[in-house]
Amino acid sequence: MNGALPRPTADLSAREAEVLRHMALGRTYTAIARSMSISPHTVDAYVRRIRLKTGVTNRAQLLLLAIRLGDVNVHTTGDI
Repeated sequence: MNGALPRPTADLSAREAEVLRHMALGRTYTAIARSMSISPHTVDAYVRRIRLKTGVTNRAQLLLLAIRLGDVNVHTTGDI
């Protein structure tokens, strides 16, 4: 990644953006699932889609993305 954030303007769904915001707050998949009334498996599916849309290749980069976007109004395309 060379310190650059891949495709930071990727369009995320509202639910993907919500998962990312929870991650920026340091929440676990289980805590995110409880808060969003979904299963941890569904959280994992959202995370996989976020990674595909942004080009992030590992969890460390994903958390960096979450932190960087945590206080930013993430552009969304609506719910899934």
